[in-house]
Amino acid sequence: MAFIFHIWKRLFCKIMRFAVHTKILNLMPLLLLCIALNVSAQMRPNHEGYFDVRSATTLLVEQNHILDARLQLFLSDEALNALNSGVPLTIELSIEIIRSRRFLPDAKEEELEFQFELEYRPLSQRYIVRDVQKGTQDSYATLFSALNKLGKVQDLILIQNSSLDPRANYRFRLQALLSTKQYSAPLRILFFWRNQWDLKSEWYEWLLQR
Repeated sequence: MAFIFHIWKRLFCKIMRFAVHTKILNLMPLLLLCIALNVSAQMRPNHEGYFDVRSATTLLVEQNHILDARLQLFLSDEALNALNSGVPLTIELSIEIIRSRRFLPDAKEEELEFQFELEYRPLSQRYIVRDVQKGTQDSYATLFSALNKLGKVQDLILIQNSSLDPRANYRFRLQALLSTKQYSAPLRILFFWRNQWDLKSEWYEWLLQR
């Protein structure tokens, strides 16, 4: 315990000096939350978390290519602690549409991003899953149910068929990741050095079926 206190004290002093020199004292509550998460993670077994794309395919529906995918999402200890402390998490789907070319390097036609926000509300003890693009949300009693919802991607419109060359061959790539872009710059710097916030799946790739 003395060792943990020593780590906390040193980190606190560094953060305070950084805050004074950069004039970001108004961000101290968020920075102190990061310190608390750091200490908590060192006081119990470490769970890194895990993101995986299990399957993905596109279907042509009413001249739109829509995505159906299955994800496996396990949060790390630090991400889970932040969630339970009232910090919303953003799960991002990054999608690339690539046109195959015979004699030239393949061309990246489109890069798409879709965000889904996960929030815990202590008063109601409910987990909220919010589709950022659509502005819709659902409520769940357990984290398992909320993550299960996030892991079932259905009827997500990617691109209109008219935007693709009918003579070309295309492939899609999908990656699921825990985004930190919505947080302030000082927090992103701290997260950069924390492996438990670097949650992302391998790229999953499939061919467009005409």
